[in-house]
Amino acid sequence: MLEIWRAGGTTTGGSAELAQAIEAQGWDGQMFMDSQSLSADPYVQMGVWAASTSRIKLSPGVTNPTTRNLAVTANGAVTVQAVSGGRAVLGIGRGDSALAYLGFAPARLGRFERDLRNLQTLLRGEEVPFDHLGEHVDEPSLEELPLGARPTGVKLKWLPDGFAKVPLDVAATGPKVIAMAARIAERVTFSIGADVERVDWALGIARAASAEAVSYGAQVIVVCHPDDGAALEVAMSMAPALARFQVMQGEAAGPRGSDDSSSYDAIRSGYDMTKHGSAYERNRLTHGRLTSGFVRRFAIVGSPDHCTERLLKLRKAGLERFVIVGPGFYPPEWGDAASLFTREVIPALRAS
Repeated sequence: MLEIWRAGGTTTGGSAELAQAIEAQGWDGQMFMDSQSLSADPYVQMGVWAASTSRIKLSPGVTNPTTRNLAVTANGAVTVQAVSGGRAVLGIGRGDSALAYLGFAPARLGRFERDLRNLQTLLRGEEVPFDHLGEHVDEPSLEELPLGARPTGVKLKWLPDGFAKVPLDVAATGPKVIAMAARIAERVTFSIGADVERVDWALGIARAASAEAVSYGAQVIVVCHPDDGAALEVAMSMAPALARFQVMQGEAAGPRGSDDSSSYDAIRSGYDMTKHGSAYERNRLTHGRLTSGFVRRFAIVGSPDHCTERLLKLRKAGLERFVIVGPGFYPPEWGDAASLFTREVIPALRAS
């Protein structure tokens, strides 16, 4: 069954009224940005939404293994699961703006894989031995505490028997993380753009890596407006923030259009992290350096019918979930046109 999620941002909001309105629009899930310097705390907001709604799923979009201890992250996710009656998902990636604004780069691959496996153990209600957690060089060892008995591992002891496990959803861009995520997690959400050829490439890597049943989705920019020029202008502003994941640590992997290299080069050399999270302001160092062809391939841009057609092609390729970046970030002057996606595209996707 297709799930249609709404991406989170710096101003997602934590009011009961907003939660109920978004659920009424037909969304299946809401992401909450986890970037302590740019957005409010996602778990507090998810708690409000969990208590105010009855159907919509809730997930950080996305957290990372560094800013919180893994046990704290797992505990937050299962608390949302308990409060919401089983509607939590734990979205996680290697780290981005949350780490950048603390002076760090994304987690290394070996550490990320270890942390994903440990998170799965904790989410199942099992214990992770302390020596499986990696080094914590700044903290003194528990062995220095003179007690008769000491814990030897971390476990969420309060979970009742039969508690429904929170599914782990890994945000993945490059082939190594895609394969890793498919082996470990219940869900993988690609951040590779909206081109069907690239989605086929990512699905091929994931399916080759895992014999288990995994739910695959994609984070996709969708700018829906009857005026194609107006839609493209907004998409040009949105594309760099998502496309930079392709080139943050080298050349973009996977299939590319013939003129994509210049746009990727512009994003890699020019993305301004100090402007990250600004919904309407085009990143100044990439202004005018992206080609319209690149943006139209990477994002979905145009009328409701065009957006529906592009999304259905991705669905046919094998995606079971879309995390839509767009609605909620459109310019306020769009008026009624800002709700075209929820009024026309979501019902059309359901009908198909």
